[in-house]
Amino acid sequence: MKIQTQLLIANLKQILEEHKQQANSLLDLPDAVLNWRAAAESWSVLECLQHLNLYGHFYIPEIGNAITKSRYAATTTFRSGWLGNYFANSMLPKAKLNKMKTFTAMNPIHSTLDKTVIEEYIRQQEQLLNLLVKAEKVDLAKTKTGISISKLIRLRLGDTFRFVLNHEMRHMQQAMRCLQQQQ
Repeated sequence: MKIQTQLLIANLKQILEEHKQQANSLLDLPDAVLNWRAAAESWSVLECLQHLNLYGHFYIPEIGNAITKSRYAATTTFRSGWLGNYFANSMLPKAKLNKMKTFTAMNPIHSTLDKTVIEEYIRQQEQLLNLLVKAEKVDLAKTKTGISISKLIRLRLGDTFRFVLNHEMRHMQQAMRCLQQQQ
């Protein structure tokens, strides 16, 4: 994938703003609605967001450190790496969603959760927005980050942002489907 850097960042910011708005709308709902699950092994709305928060605990500092340590000035074009593009695209929501096994440490099923999960998610969206502003000053291809499953694999910063936000998009849609199933 090849895209103008500013367009990529603008698209990612728009996704984050939409997620923030969706999360803010959830704050008005009762805890019983937010903790409801369609089946014993499916996630509730709050579990979907907690899953994203758990990944945010890894990726937000990882991205921040990569930007801070980067020696590479911004370029006008971002070209995705083959592995990063694969990971980012694998997270995109699809009409027939391919289920993925979640690592135990990132699986919040049957947790006792309340609206603080939503508040944390909103804070993380704001942090990611701030990181995107900082990322405008560095090369999104030459600046690399680790990934949560292996410190040995490093992705281009632009691909890491795409992966994280596609993952968030996937689980925000899952959370919204959970709400719709209750009606």
